[in-house]
Amino acid sequence: MSEHPDCALIRRGYEAFSKGDMDTLSTLMTADVIHHVPGNNPLSGHHKGRENAMDFYRRLGEETNGTFQVHLESVLADGRGHVMSFHTARGDRGDRGIEIRQGLFFTIVGHKITDIDQCTADIDEEDAFWS
Repeated sequence: MSEHPDCALIRRGYEAFSKGDMDTLSTLMTADVIHHVPGNNPLSGHHKGRENAMDFYRRLGEETNGTFQVHLESVLADGRGHVMSFHTARGDRGDRGIEIRQGLFFTIVGHKITDIDQCTADIDEEDAFWS
């Protein structure tokens, strides 16, 4: 059975992110994409527009001296322009480390990502790590 095109799009995004290929990653998003990050820390909030979303992804690497990684576990599509992905995020920041399950809920229009809602297994743990 072949993979749904929306799932394939998200897998390409994860692959580009993992390789640090921000040019490819940016081509998978609309100019007005919004990435919503939960919590109450310096990275939380609504990263509106492709450039702001890309700056957020770059900052994940910068804040962790390049140690931030995600291990994709699964990708699920509804066939109506929504995809859910689940991954484990890992990174080190100063004397702190984090390993946490996260999920992303994507909205896809015209084969491009328009919206990303991020969820986490523990908002307090993420706030402590990023603060």
